[in-house]
Amino acid sequence: MVKAYLRYEQASSFGVITSLESNISYDSTGKHVLAPALEKVGIWHVRQGICTKTLVPSSSRVGKSLAVTSIASSASTSVAVGYADGSIRIWDSEKGTCETTLNGHKGAVTAMRYNKAGSMFASGSKDNDVILWDVVGETGLFRLRGHRDQVTDLVFLDDGKKLVTASKDKFLRVWDLETQHCMQIISGHHTEVWSVDVDPEEKYLVTGSADQELRFYAVKQNMPHVSLVSDSDANGVDASGDHLTENKWEVLIPFGEIQRQTKDRVASVRFNNSGSLLACQMAGKTVEIFQVLGETEAKRKAKRRLRRKEKKSSKDGVENVDANGDASNEIEKADTVTTVPDIFKLLQVIRAGRKISSFSFCPVTPKDSLATLALSLNNNSLEFYTLKSSENEKTATIEHQGHRSDVRSVALSADNTLLMSTSHSEVKIWNPSTGSCLRTIDSGYGICSLIVPKSKYGIVGTKSGVLEIIDIGSATKVEDVEAHGGTIWSIAPIPDDTGFVTVSADHEVKFWEYQVKKKADQEAKQLTVSNVRSMKMNDDVLAVAISPDAKHIAIALLDSTVKVFYVDSLKFFLSLYGHKLPVMCIDISSDGALIVTGSQDKNIKIWGLDFGDCHKSIFAHDDSVMGVKFVRNTHYMFSIGKDRLVKYWDADKFELLLTLGGHHAEIWCFAVSNRGDFLVTGSHDRSMRRWDRTEEPFFLEEEKEKRLEELFESEIDNAAENRHGSQEEIPEEGVAGLAKKTTVDVLSAADSIIEALEMAENEKHRLAEYEEEKTRGKVPDFAPNVVMLGLSPSEFVLKTISKEKTNDLEHILLPLPFSDALKLLSYMESWSLIPEKVELVCRIATIVLQTHHNQLVTTPAARPILSVLRDILHAKVKESKDTIGYNLAAMDHLKQMMASRSDAPFRDAKAKLMEIRSQQAKRMDARLDTKTERKRKKKQKRLEDGHGHAWA
Repeated sequence: MVKAYLRYEQASSFGVITSLESNISYDSTGKHVLAPALEKVGIWHVRQGICTKTLVPSSSRVGKSLAVTSIASSASTSVAVGYADGSIRIWDSEKGTCETTLNGHKGAVTAMRYNKAGSMFASGSKDNDVILWDVVGETGLFRLRGHRDQVTDLVFLDDGKKLVTASKDKFLRVWDLETQHCMQIISGHHTEVWSVDVDPEEKYLVTGSADQELRFYAVKQNMPHVSLVSDSDANGVDASGDHLTENKWEVLIPFGEIQRQTKDRVASVRFNNSGSLLACQMAGKTVEIFQVLGETEAKRKAKRRLRRKEKKSSKDGVENVDANGDASNEIEKADTVTTVPDIFKLLQVIRAGRKISSFSFCPVTPKDSLATLALSLNNNSLEFYTLKSSENEKTATIEHQGHRSDVRSVALSADNTLLMSTSHSEVKIWNPSTGSCLRTIDSGYGICSLIVPKSKYGIVGTKSGVLEIIDIGSATKVEDVEAHGGTIWSIAPIPDDTGFVTVSADHEVKFWEYQVKKKADQEAKQLTVSNVRSMKMNDDVLAVAISPDAKHIAIALLDSTVKVFYVDSLKFFLSLYGHKLPVMCIDISSDGALIVTGSQDKNIKIWGLDFGDCHKSIFAHDDSVMGVKFVRNTHYMFSIGKDRLVKYWDADKFELLLTLGGHHAEIWCFAVSNRGDFLVTGSHDRSMRRWDRTEEPFFLEEEKEKRLEELFESEIDNAAENRHGSQEEIPEEGVAGLAKKTTVDVLSAADSIIEALEMAENEKHRLAEYEEEKTRGKVPDFAPNVVMLGLSPSEFVLKTISKEKTNDLEHILLPLPFSDALKLLSYMESWSLIPEKVELVCRIATIVLQTHHNQLVTTPAARPILSVLRDILHAKVKESKDTIGYNLAAMDHLKQMMASRSDAPFRDAKAKLMEIRSQQAKRMDARLDTKTERKRKKKQKRLEDGHGHAWA
């Protein structure tokens, strides 16, 4: 009989607040922040500091390929999330559900941006392409190719009719989305362009690179209203006018630049929603905040600058009077001349404690401040700052739910209710079933840990050789014990629960005993430890394990050998040698029959503990093996490695049972529960993952087949990428192309349609034969095909096609042979009678006609079908258009009726109010400006005319 095993699956992942690969973003309400957490997106409530929802993709792919690399939130609840495998998922942030998955990119998605209406968005990728997506139709519109390196940022212009893209190839490109071509290529940057943004009124576009300055461009459509001058032309030459008529294709005109404060490259530039502030985030610890001055304020600043310049140039008093006159004339002439420093004024610099990964402006501006800013730091934390006119204040930090650096060790309590994890500066206590952090205690750099029986205390072995005793209940450190002269590499409990053993880089193995004592300065009794015995080795000791019967102790040395001693007398028993590199981990099975060792040479060796014979050496991982542990009372074992994988083995059959992928970086440590029903792993990616044993059985042969299939699928993906790898040379002006890419799902969907057509054809033949036999004489009742679920052949094929996404249809129907395409067309007459399927039928007909046009024209058998479809489809499409048109007109009429009954206009009242207020503010500024101008003119006239008067 074939042996069945129980499957382990990932149940939860916790410990990551924000990961480094992607940006963070506020949602449309400003109450929540969307933060990337490896393959998930956490929705954090800013005020409460808790994670309310997580957006987890349901995908067969795991690990690094599914890391979140870009997040873009729209004005509604819709959120687009880009992943490292090139896929994009659109989520509803309120419901926490995935609306659709879009596949088009062959590399990681690096930039995404919605248009103002939120009806479409653009995405840029490491494959150098830009794709425009229709959010409503859930489909890719077209691909724009032209950049020679990865696209770093993009922004819509002119109500979504134009798109500006920035790339590492040092160029900006302006694309006309209506004609799908590149209108303008902007050079001038000396290094990669990392970010680009435009203000809400679309007057100025700013770019950030590794250059020492921020570059600004004037957007052409706003140019006639206000003339702008670049810094170099600040002497009064008008930048609008003749220059604009010279080249009608120029959308962006160089306007000037501002020197930055720091030498780090620019990581991101963003305007806030109102356009009053511009933030420039460096690739270090700072964010520079610039204030965007209004038109009148900027003019005033320009005039003051011109006056100062004029005063400086004047030599003596007489010349000064003339110069004043000339200056006034010049100021009159240069009434609208403004430069970049006149408009953008450095307000303040935010300095964070750690390197900043990304930032996001809150879309809602608080009453008593200029703006609220969220920062994601590279130490797995989020910080929130409120910007005042002269200072910034840190208002909140989210950091409790994760470690600041790698998780170096994890330990479970005896009853599996508590999990202790250590990192370079703190120890955290977790509830392993919910993934919530219960306690945080400051500590040294913990390398190994252990929870003392009865779960009241924890022992941590540190890099400095100190043993720390932690009281879990009160979250305090009870005592530091100077245990070793080097790093404590491993800690193992003695099976009778009286103490533990530590091994260190100082060549010593020490046995410790638990004692409960009351110290002079303490009220209650506290746990302490005392060294009972020690053993000196002749090399660094890296790992230790004690057999469950407390008879043997196994010690791994730096010389790649494992020495086994008797626990009671510490006499030498066995030496296990065979590994080529140091052994990192050891474990002994519950019955004491087997000992397993994992090494840096990527191998696992299974030994017999009675004679020290090597039963089997297995090449287990693609990198160093970091941990091995037996499941209690079995010969099944788990291993972890730096190759990010957890593997499940049968140590009697020497077979690999399961490979569990999910971590995005090296796995350092893990702990298996006493019952073997779950295990917890800790990694360099700062996450901890719980893997649960399910009730689902699996067989070894099936699992091997599945691994081969996955290998085949990955080869298909690689082949698809290689096919486009040696791409034809893209012309400098760029080209447009199809937005989709062939995936394994698309190929399997095409297979299922071909299969359904074949099955339907067989069923038709069976029906025809039955009818023929029926006319001849008595026959038993017709037995329909069970697989077709009682549907007719036509209905069955329609059901199979309707399952597929409409935006994938073109790629699904492309591999169909001509004979199957003809069969498909023959069913369309009956399908077109179903009103809700008219759009689908038209789309299929169009795709089939475009793909097989030449063969259809030359095939006489296809003519009757085509002529019938021509008559039916035109009428059906017209009918559908009329219905939609009627409904739109009715809704428009209802809208007008509601507007006539209501006092308020039928639109967003808040937006209208803001618009009115901004207009009033502009009017007030203009009035003040004219008043001061009038006063200045009067004063000047008096100076010129009234020198003789006494009152002058």
